[in-house]
Amino acid sequence: MARRVNAWRWPVLGFAALYFLVPLAASVVFTVDVPGRGVTFDAYRRIVSTEGFTTSLLLSLELALVTIALVLLLMVPAVVALRLGAPRLRPVVEVVCSLPLVVPPIAFVAGISTVLKWGPEHLSRTPLFQTFVAVQNPDFPFVLVLAYVVMALPFVYRALDAGLRAIDVRTLVEAARSCGAAWPQALLRAVLPNLRGALLNASFLTLALVLGEFTVAQLLGFTPFAVWIYSIGGSQAQLSVAVSVLSLLVTWALLLTLAGFGGRTKTASRG
Repeated sequence: MARRVNAWRWPVLGFAALYFLVPLAASVVFTVDVPGRGVTFDAYRRIVSTEGFTTSLLLSLELALVTIALVLLLMVPAVVALRLGAPRLRPVVEVVCSLPLVVPPIAFVAGISTVLKWGPEHLSRTPLFQTFVAVQNPDFPFVLVLAYVVMALPFVYRALDAGLRAIDVRTLVEAARSCGAAWPQALLRAVLPNLRGALLNASFLTLALVLGEFTVAQLLGFTPFAVWIYSIGGSQAQLSVAVSVLSLLVTWALLLTLAGFGGRTKTASRG
């Protein structure tokens, strides 16, 4: 049986490589092969100087960093407390965190826009009116952070749950508590160092989601990186594909960096 699995491994991996690499190679050829001029890299040289590139990319990175911090701050204590104090509620929490995968993005953003329209009309004479205005600031739309936190819940929960399954949380916490550590200290010094791999995985998944999300930001009228790529696609198709290829390569490089960092931390902790 093992020989059969090994025999099928390389054909499956080869087919998967072709499935992903052939479209990527076609995109690269489209960006560098200009009819009548031959091979040129002008599309990649024009990326940085194109209007809106820097601001949209910085906005997406800022949204990603705040989303990662907020979702980890919300989920890490929740999943640890769930495993220590209420393991019977795990199926309920799992279903709740999986709901963003079931609700269509169109319905999700329709609900958000309805709330944003309802708030200023009914709360114009209350202090909450300024809150509704502030979360829609185009320079940093915090409403997108709230939406991305909800959308990232399924991925973050799965990553953290897998990390907690690999360690004995109860023993770590009890050992830290017996040494006089308070609950926050036990979480920071005993649990989190053993969840570095899970935290890195959750952070990368959230980063990839924020950088590639289009529907919510577009329908709410904001212009992060994915929306900017779409906006220039109609008039500058070659530049749009070049930016997409570059962002994909940067995302892969970031994944390899996080994987290497996680491997080094594991080696250091063992040593």
